[in-house]
This record gives sequence, C-alpha cells and structure tokens, in this order.
Amino acid sequence: MRQIILDTETTGLDPNLGHRVIELAAVELVDRRLTGNHFHRYINPGRASDEGALQVHGLTEEFLRDKPAFREIINELLDFVNGAELVIHNAPFDTAFLNRELDLLDLKPIAEYCLNIVDTLQLARDLHPGKKNSLDALCERYQIDNSTRTLHGALLDANLLAEVYLAMTRGQDSLIMDIEPAPQVAAAAATRRAAGKVELIVIPASAEELVEHEQQLADIDKESGGACVWRKLEAV
Repeated sequence: MRQIILDTETTGLDPNLGHRVIELAAVELVDRRLTGNHFHRYINPGRASDEGALQVHGLTEEFLRDKPAFREIINELLDFVNGAELVIHNAPFDTAFLNRELDLLDLKPIAEYCLNIVDTLQLARDLHPGKKNSLDALCERYQIDNSTRTLHGALLDANLLAEVYLAMTRGQDSLIMDIEPAPQVAAAAATRRAAGKVELIVIPASAEELVEHEQQLADIDKESGGACVWRKLEAV
C-alpha cells in the first residue's frame, strides 16, 4: 500500500481570509516502510504572513520572494500523491488550504486525486482520549526525537509524523511488530526451533507498564462515561 505523509505551512489560519500555502512537504511510505522518496517545495504566496504564523514557521516574505507560485508546482504535487492514501495531522486544516489553492486553479479538491485521507489528530484522540495530541506531544509519548524542531517546517514535520503514524498503528496490519526481538529472546527462540519445540513466548508487562495500562483504562472509562469495553471484559 502506498501512503503519503503530508504537511503544509501557511501565511495564517484561514484560507477564506486569503491566507495561502507557503511550504508543502510529502514523504512516501510503501507497505509501512519509508522509501526515501519525498516532495518538498517552498511557495511564494504573493502576500505577507500573519505575525503569529511567522513566529511559528519563520518563513519571511524576503525568503519566499524568488520561490515558485503554487500553480507552478501543482502538477508535480498531484503526480506525487495520485492514487495514494494521504496521512495528515489535523487533516481538515491542511486540506482546506489545499482545496482553496486548487479551486483558484479551477482544479478538483485534493480528495479527488487520492485513495483516502487519514487524520492522525483524530486517530490520536481516539487512542489517547483526554490527553494532548499535538505532534510534539505524540513524539514525546512514542519516544521519537524531535529535538531539532525549534520551528515548524513541513519536511521535518512530515518525517516526524511518519514515525508517529507508524508507532500509533503498529500491529493493525499484522500481529508481528516491526521491531527486532531482544537478543536473549531471539537466541532462546532459535534453540527451541532447532529442538523442534516451537512455543509462544510470553513477555509479561512490567510494574510500570501495568500502572500505565491501568491509567489508560481509567482515562477511557472517564471519557466514555463508564462504557470502557476493557473494564467490562475484566469483569467477565
């Protein structure tokens, strides 16, 4: 399956007020593996950024003045995302800006060129109700190094989001996690296989993990008004 992790930077918060895309980046996943293929462009919006937005991304009018207009990069972008599933953090925000840019060029909305659009912010809220689910918060939760993220940048954020997305969805497509087993576990398993004794390896949760699990169930129970399925299963 081909997926494109996409991120934008903009001149402000509302495309209906004339704000525009100024940076766009997309990285490619195929069968849950980063391929190294990516698309990244800075874009001249023909206007200044709001002060608040400028403080977030740091992309000045002077820097963007000699960059291409959106109409000059749109064919490359659509070729890159065509037929793939888009993965975006807070997808309604980015797609609103992309659709505004496409509308100005008399083109169809971005969803018309893609297989599907996944909103990782909504996915994170479903997985972690009641908790912070910004990209920085998710990087911390999943132990992904974001120390170089002093300013928002579309390419850096797209790469971080790819790691976050893989961490959040690990195990959904397969019961085999894409991590290497500990050396001692791998060695023991190899010995058992050689002896013809193949058995399920059970690694019990640590005390710390049990505490975190209990807190997660409590959060879900609170958010759902006492309808946590796992609590009901515990009582069976």
